[in-house]
Amino acid sequence: MNSSEELTPTTAPIAPRSDRLAVKIHQASLVYQTADSPVHALENIDLDIREGEFVSLIGPSGCGKTTLMRVIADLEKITSGSVLVNGVTPHAARLARAYGYVFQAPALFPWRTVLANVTLPLQIQGKSKAESQAIALAHLAQVGLTGFERKYPWQLSGGMQQRVSIARALSFEPRILMMDEPFGALDEITRDRLNEQLQQLWQRERRTVVFVTHSIAEAVYLATRIVVMSPRPGRIVKVIESPLPDQRYLGLRDTTAFIEVAHAVREALADGHHD
Repeated sequence: MNSSEELTPTTAPIAPRSDRLAVKIHQASLVYQTADSPVHALENIDLDIREGEFVSLIGPSGCGKTTLMRVIADLEKITSGSVLVNGVTPHAARLARAYGYVFQAPALFPWRTVLANVTLPLQIQGKSKAESQAIALAHLAQVGLTGFERKYPWQLSGGMQQRVSIARALSFEPRILMMDEPFGALDEITRDRLNEQLQQLWQRERRTVVFVTHSIAEAVYLATRIVVMSPRPGRIVKVIESPLPDQRYLGLRDTTAFIEVAHAVREALADGHHD
């Protein structure tokens, strides 16, 4: 693997997982009012996410995975129920910059360099140019992009562009990293590489991660817990606690344990369609 494609490996000891809650959702429902009839996007969602967990949300298209993530991030408002993030409302958590958000597409400004893309939100926050650059350079190094600071997005591969987006999201030092199918548009080889690198990053940072995906293999490889959702109205069909070791490698996908978890996720998805 080319060194420019690797995250910095970690040799730090693995921290124990916290029992403190990063997210607490109770009986949350969301109904969109439309011209012809209401759309029930989410229905009676109950979900606790502990600090330091890596939680994958998986389900069929239109099931409300992204909507649920957007509710946590204060980008959507629930119709009923309650949501707490770090013990406060999603709005208060957003004002406290608790979130880093990585979208499906990198959403980089093509006329700004990699460094300028990462520093822009920091400077908007009021940080000096020097401080913003120091923070950005540190996070670009974390995602293996040292030496690419002066490149433009159009000079990078799709996978490298997404790593710029991850660096930008991490630059806020968020307690929660929200990732909405960030690797869905990439080829399988690049996707595997970035899955591995994201796992290494999580091992080092131990931030809470909420990750939306359509891929069973990706959900099982990355997550400490997999939340399976039903077709609309989005409900939680099953929450699967992963028995896999925290430190993972791509070869783990060929093991019996991995295959059994993937099978459990597939069965839960099928059960959701039958409900």
